[in-house]
Amino acid sequence: MEICRKRDIFASVREIVRQNFRFFLFATLAALALRLLFIFRFPGITTDSFIYGDIAKNWLQHEIYGLSGDGISPTYIRLPGYPAFLAAIFTIFGMEHYRAVLVVQMFGDIGTCFLIADITRRVISPRAAKLAFLLAALCPFLANYAAAALTETLEIFFTALALDLAIAGVDAFDEGQWRSWLGCGLVVGAAILLRPDGGLLLVSIGLYLMWIVMLRIRTKRSYFPVLRAAVVLGVVSLAPLVPWTLRNLHTMQRFQPLAPRYANEEDEYVPMGFNHWVKTWMAEYTSVEEIYWPVPGATIDAEKLPSRAFDSPPQREQTVQLVADYNDALHVTPELDARFAELAAARIHAVPLRYYVWLPLVRISDMWLRPRTELLPSDPRWWEFNDDPWPSTLAVTMGAINLLYVIAAIAGLVRRRYLPHLGLLLTFVMLRSAFLGTLENPEPRYTLECYPIVILLACALFSKAAPSNA
Repeated sequence: MEICRKRDIFASVREIVRQNFRFFLFATLAALALRLLFIFRFPGITTDSFIYGDIAKNWLQHEIYGLSGDGISPTYIRLPGYPAFLAAIFTIFGMEHYRAVLVVQMFGDIGTCFLIADITRRVISPRAAKLAFLLAALCPFLANYAAAALTETLEIFFTALALDLAIAGVDAFDEGQWRSWLGCGLVVGAAILLRPDGGLLLVSIGLYLMWIVMLRIRTKRSYFPVLRAAVVLGVVSLAPLVPWTLRNLHTMQRFQPLAPRYANEEDEYVPMGFNHWVKTWMAEYTSVEEIYWPVPGATIDAEKLPSRAFDSPPQREQTVQLVADYNDALHVTPELDARFAELAAARIHAVPLRYYVWLPLVRISDMWLRPRTELLPSDPRWWEFNDDPWPSTLAVTMGAINLLYVIAAIAGLVRRRYLPHLGLLLTFVMLRSAFLGTLENPEPRYTLECYPIVILLACALFSKAAPSNA
């Protein structure tokens, strides 16, 4: 059995599937049905989808990693992971065949369900793994983004796989098993090539390994296997960025190992003053749609600014005038940006805790608790019930489901505070949440990478924990 385990770290989950074949068959069919419903009823082909698709098409047809326009311009505004995925799908199924992309993502998301089950098996029990698979299979938020041509589904898949391999590697430290760490490094590298925030996986796992080192020093156990694992993980994770960085140095004459924070071209002006002003009051996704995204190119309705955007009547007048000046040009000029920066600095100086503490906490809460209907026809101001009955009902239902998942996870955490590898899982959730709080655009999709852990903790309500081998 030990030899078998060393050869295949996923043998146990396959055994669970064989022993409960009918359960997993019907749960998988239900998962496929739910995802197909989203694919055919609510396919998500967004502006970002077409940007990724344009890069993939130019890469295939002209061998240029770039965007169309007056000719094809090389770019580095998106990392190459998702364009490479799209290019592979376009090669097989035809250029710009986004429906094929969504179907392939659907099967990848089913794979995520099995990975969540395997993590739960390792951390809790085989019985809990069945419940985890069911909760993942029927999760409408995972299913919704499987029907969107965006990076989320693949990023969640690689996140779950990296955590699974990291846990397997920790459990095998004293057995001389290194395949898990090699695989974990490759998977983390793939996550980083999809989105820059994939690097949070590397940081989270690295911090957990350092904590294990300290534990082993305290208990006088050998910590060299842990250090070797950390080195393997770091080197293998970052190695895929080397060709991308060299390409940017050669083609763009710029050291850019990741994508720019604001996805801007080298000569594209970024209105940092406007962005800082937004962060002095931005707390929820509705304002992202109504205020942040329209700039530049569309007007802003000053009446939709929340009351927290003003500290006094004179400041309100100043803000309304700034918005009016922007609406006249539909562009943030350097002069106008400087005025936004001056207003932002005054607001930060007046109440620094609001900018550095309270608003980030509110943004994090909004990303975790919002109904997650940003890809659905529900009004972003769902609580006003100005929509038709169906979209309003959908928003309330999705909000209630999300709340149930989060409450169940919190209850599971309270009940099972000493789960094996809980330090790794919570480090990732807290680190990612803290990072998201620094963004001026609180989009609920950014917390979906944490949903494998949410599902695992929800399952902890009903099962006993397994012993730790760390």
